[in-house]
Amino acid sequence: MKTETPSLYGLLAEFDSPAELVTATQKAYDMGFRHMDAYSPFPIEEVAEAVGFHRTKLPIIVLVGGLLGLGGGFALEYWVSVLEYPLNIGGRPLASWPSFFVPAYELTILAASLSAVIGMLALNGLPQPYHPLFNIAEFENVTRDKFYLCLEATDEKFDAMQTRKFLEEQHPNNVWEVPH
Repeated sequence: MKTETPSLYGLLAEFDSPAELVTATQKAYDMGFRHMDAYSPFPIEEVAEAVGFHRTKLPIIVLVGGLLGLGGGFALEYWVSVLEYPLNIGGRPLASWPSFFVPAYELTILAASLSAVIGMLALNGLPQPYHPLFNIAEFENVTRDKFYLCLEATDEKFDAMQTRKFLEEQHPNNVWEVPH
């Protein structure tokens, strides 16, 4: 039951070790929290699994970008060589796919790599010059030696008092309310 005002982004808990963060994250997921995120100075695979980041749409985006690059390369070469500026050299066919293959292949790589970068940025919500967690001064330690778990107020399971009680049961160093 969501009873929180929209001015609260969530609750942030600080931990000293990756093991504490993994345990707290797994317990939060088991309790039914789905709108949460964990922050650490280095990647922790168990945290990503506990938060629920199992699948991404990025491979599909890259595949579609590559196929569009391939199709666009062949279409461009066909348009130029057959429709707009046909030159019959040595009696060869105008639409010769072996001669079209290398440039189309290069456009496949180019389009796939560009779609990978743009898709990754879009799926990660970047660039993001402001985030509510920046309001907590201690959060800057996430790049050094602290580990954080944020349970967001948008979660259906979120109740400020019960969520704070749950986080305090995980023995964090501190729990903060994160304003928007």
